[in-house]
Amino acid sequence: MPAKRKSRRAFGRIRKLPSGRFQARYPGPDGVLRAADQTFPTTTDADRWLARKRIEMEEGRWLDPAEGRTTVRDWSARWLTAVSPQLKHKTQASYRSLINSLIIPALGDRELSSLRPITIVEWVGAMKTRGLSASRIRQAYRVLSQIMRAAVDNEMIGQTPCRGVKLPRMPQTEPHILTPLEASRIVRSATKPHDLLISLLAYAGLRVGEAFALRRADIDVSGGLVLVDENLAEANGILVFDTPKSHQKRVLRIGPSLAARIGRHLETLPGGEDALLFVTPGGKPLRYNQWRKAYFDPAVAAAGLTDVTPHDLRASHGTWVADRYGVMTAAHRLGHSNASVTTRHYARPVAGRDDQVAEAADSWLSGHDDG
Repeated sequence: MPAKRKSRRAFGRIRKLPSGRFQARYPGPDGVLRAADQTFPTTTDADRWLARKRIEMEEGRWLDPAEGRTTVRDWSARWLTAVSPQLKHKTQASYRSLINSLIIPALGDRELSSLRPITIVEWVGAMKTRGLSASRIRQAYRVLSQIMRAAVDNEMIGQTPCRGVKLPRMPQTEPHILTPLEASRIVRSATKPHDLLISLLAYAGLRVGEAFALRRADIDVSGGLVLVDENLAEANGILVFDTPKSHQKRVLRIGPSLAARIGRHLETLPGGEDALLFVTPGGKPLRYNQWRKAYFDPAVAAAGLTDVTPHDLRASHGTWVADRYGVMTAAHRLGHSNASVTTRHYARPVAGRDDQVAEAADSWLSGHDDG
């Protein structure tokens, strides 16, 4: 009786190893024979694994294991190089700092496919134990999450390990909302021409970097208009002119008296249309920390106020405008593409308005409309 021939395996190969366990190998879409990342106690177990792998390939879910063996260090570098042209200079510097100081030291030598949610939870916990702020931890996590999301999108890993991770909560800090009169006291207490710069923060809602970047060509004195199309930011000690945050360029109208005062200041400026409105005594662009210490904080103290930041003036402007003219108008002046950002971070309820609403509601209840 002839010996029974073994049927040829439809997909992949299985061989017995000297250890007695079985190795499964299969051809990828490129025809290269790849071994399973584990061995099996029986041929049945190896067959099942091959069957699942074949289904993955047929359904387009197969991932090349070699891609998953890329280290976090190498993929982070490639990712940052790829996305940098779309990022603002300050954001580039921030991402690079977070990657080099927090991500690479802890995870850089790990393969992408080896990361699990528990790995990320442990990483976050270690940063918290070291005493890092909630803000810094959340920034690092957001960058790592983008890196891992890109790895998924490029079919290097099946899913991101940055999921289901509980991050430390940010402390709730409310901006110091000033009254228009309090802001005016700061302006009057500031040295010239920095009183004009502070006025633009409080009464036009500019970001500090936007005010630092204003040039002669950005001011239309007769029309009372200010073009906000640049921002001056400091990244790793280097000053960089870039577009405003979120790339929201805008034209703002300012009051006649402020426009006239800026006009008189322009008459004293040297240089052409590109001349900066506000510079150091040596004619250099302003740096935030130095400017605040030399000009802003002394003006606040002279006005008899405490705990006021330049950003508080912008938040105050947003609150005043939203209260009188609506959130959409405030969003435009602040340069927000989405009004929800304005209400979440800037516009705050004005003291006494709730009492006024209650009085009005009482008149509505009695059938009157007090306007």
